[in-house]
Amino acid sequence: MIDRSPRLHRLARLAMLALFGLLAQIAVACAHASFSSSDPEDGAVVERAPSTYTLSFSEPVSPLTLKLVTPDGASIPLERFKVKDRTVEIVAPADLGRGTHVLTWRVTSADGHPIGGSIVFSIGTATAEPPPIGDEVDAVVRAGVLGSKVALYIGLFIGVGGAFASRWLIDGARRGRNVVMAALGIGIIGTLASLAFQGLDALGAPIALIAEPRVWSTAMATSVGATVSVAAVAIATAVAALLSHGHVSRLLSLVAVILTGAALSLSGHAAAAEPQWLMRTAVFLHAVAITFWVGALAPLGLALRASCSQVESPDVAQMQQKQTVTRTHVSASRLRRGDPAAAAALRRFSTIVPYAVAALVAAGLVLAVVQVREPRALIDTAYGQLLLAKAGLLVGLFLLAAVNRWRLTGPAVAGNGPATSRLVRLVAAETAIVLLIFAIAASWRFTPPPRALAAVAEQAATAHIHTDKAIAFVKAMPGRAGQVDLSVRLLDGKSQALDAKKVTFVLSKPDSGIEPFKRPAEQDAKGDWRNEHMTIPLPGTWHIRIDVLSGDFEMVRLEGQISIRPSASATITATP
Repeated sequence: MIDRSPRLHRLARLAMLALFGLLAQIAVACAHASFSSSDPEDGAVVERAPSTYTLSFSEPVSPLTLKLVTPDGASIPLERFKVKDRTVEIVAPADLGRGTHVLTWRVTSADGHPIGGSIVFSIGTATAEPPPIGDEVDAVVRAGVLGSKVALYIGLFIGVGGAFASRWLIDGARRGRNVVMAALGIGIIGTLASLAFQGLDALGAPIALIAEPRVWSTAMATSVGATVSVAAVAIATAVAALLSHGHVSRLLSLVAVILTGAALSLSGHAAAAEPQWLMRTAVFLHAVAITFWVGALAPLGLALRASCSQVESPDVAQMQQKQTVTRTHVSASRLRRGDPAAAAALRRFSTIVPYAVAALVAAGLVLAVVQVREPRALIDTAYGQLLLAKAGLLVGLFLLAAVNRWRLTGPAVAGNGPATSRLVRLVAAETAIVLLIFAIAASWRFTPPPRALAAVAEQAATAHIHTDKAIAFVKAMPGRAGQVDLSVRLLDGKSQALDAKKVTFVLSKPDSGIEPFKRPAEQDAKGDWRNEHMTIPLPGTWHIRIDVLSGDFEMVRLEGQISIRPSASATITATP
């Protein structure tokens, strides 16, 4: 028989390199809940300082930091606010001066992930340049978020699942206990690290502030805090199950599995999606099925390995001296004389695992349909690409499981040594694939699902153009490629309404070879100039020029740039 192990190892290494290359591209976190509107509006010029500010979002949020940056660059914390469902009402500071101000915010959405942004508005008159706002990404914190989630998954799925398998599948056997305890230890570290890095990411704080109490309290105030708390109880319960005996240990391990499903259904993309009753139930079933399947791999594999590596007894040695026995018979003797629970455990696992896989697939399909919405998003979004990578690994996992179930389980239970050895190797391969799947699942923390991207794509794109003669506040609604409503509010150099006779939009995108094209604008009842059926064919940064024929027949030209996001549904390739 040809040994295909080296070839399989090379393919596995190539697959891992390709996967890590994909994961390396996921570097910047995106919004999961999305900002909808504000009062005052972004780019507005108001005569008097507002007494309150209002921020509205697509989902309920909890404020983390709110502050106002004044024209001189000073930062004023905004600590008085009320949250009403999807709206945050903020009490404005008194005695604000004239000029351009920036209301900057950072909130956490229902899925536990922080998002932030800024609103620019002016009192009386607009400042030539708004005060700068920094928004740097801390790579160390992001790496910590990713690593801590993987550690938490190891503790829950391998640790808690392993404790359950040790008590229900391999009753009384101690094989794999050290591995399970080690996984639970990693999970404990993961719970603490998850809280720390969640708090740092939520506040936008550097790693140096990890010991600050407000970092930990902020993390506990998010939905991730609830997940980590329940996960810690699940891990502690699993440890107690391993240290106890009899029916008590079985009951504790079952409770730990249930707590694992509950923990993961309390936060995350899927748990925050509608309808909540369906999505949270699907997450719970998905997590419980993974816990059963993955948790059994290490204890079962180690028990089988011990079975096929037992040294032959003196009786077998004497038999070999007296008569010729086949290798298969010796191997069978080895298995029977090894761990007595191994064959029975394998039989139980093989009987139950098809039902766990069915539950896993059914729940996963529900989650994928709600999150992805349409097939094209599997290719066009980072979330979809990671989902395809996970699906590919799962297919490999299912194939290995099928070989184990229908080709190797029977011979292994019957005592066939070579079949048992091969089964152990394939179980180890399954475990390696599972670890890669954990990395993908953790990376979803940084990639909003297509359902959230669709909401983000509907937000307006804005631009603020300021010259000595005029000021323009440009808005494209929605701010993504395709047909948009392009409007502009025009003010003169004194921040008064500009008397215009004719307005024309001129757009170009030199980096894509698109020369300038013109579209006329019409004045609406509010005094803004707009073109309700403007087609912007490509995402990216566009050069926009606004030609304004003023009341005294003077031509004023305002030039700037506006950033257009990709379409959430399809890439529009029409030319102007």
